[in-house]
Amino acid sequence: MTAHDEIPTPRGPARIDTDLPSGAAAALLVLGHGAGGSVDAPDLLAVREAAVAAGVAVVRVTQPYRVAGRRAPAPAGHLDEAWTAVLAVLRERHADVPVLLVGGRSSGARVACRTARAVGAAGIVALAFPLHPPGRPERTRAEELRTGLPTLVVNGDRDPFGVPDATAGVTVVTRPGEGHDLRRDPVGTAGVVRDWLRGHGWTAD
Repeated sequence: MTAHDEIPTPRGPARIDTDLPSGAAAALLVLGHGAGGSVDAPDLLAVREAAVAAGVAVVRVTQPYRVAGRRAPAPAGHLDEAWTAVLAVLRERHADVPVLLVGGRSSGARVACRTARAVGAAGIVALAFPLHPPGRPERTRAEELRTGLPTLVVNGDRDPFGVPDATAGVTVVTRPGEGHDLRRDPVGTAGVVRDWLRGHGWTAD
């Protein structure tokens, strides 16, 4: 059963939705949403289901600007500040969980990448990572993926925001027929995430 709560941040309250596995959690996976979307996006829900079934605790974080009812995203610095504040609380609440993983879709994936080292994450799950604005490949955000941490990128081959190249430590899985929303086969996308987590020993099965 999902538990709902709010955590205060310097940018206003963030909402968290927590799902725990039936036994002891092998890892804690914290996920953020896209710029104008929610934590109930099909890919995020599917990843939650697959991860919890594999013994991973999952927390989905709604940024303060969305809690306040705004669709236009806050500046990157504000997003990172709020996310970091939430992660500090979650690490205390789940101090018995041995591994912290961060991730999200689109804008949430960028936030997770930018802050991963600061929050002490062991790995990153980046769904629909927006490599560049549509039609502007010269404005690449590839540097955000170069954290030095194991990172999984799952993008659709029809994503107008582009698909990153695999580099050292960064695994890129391209889903055929998928766009930026990864809506065609969320269960398949979640399976990719579960298998990657399992390959790193971050699941209970």
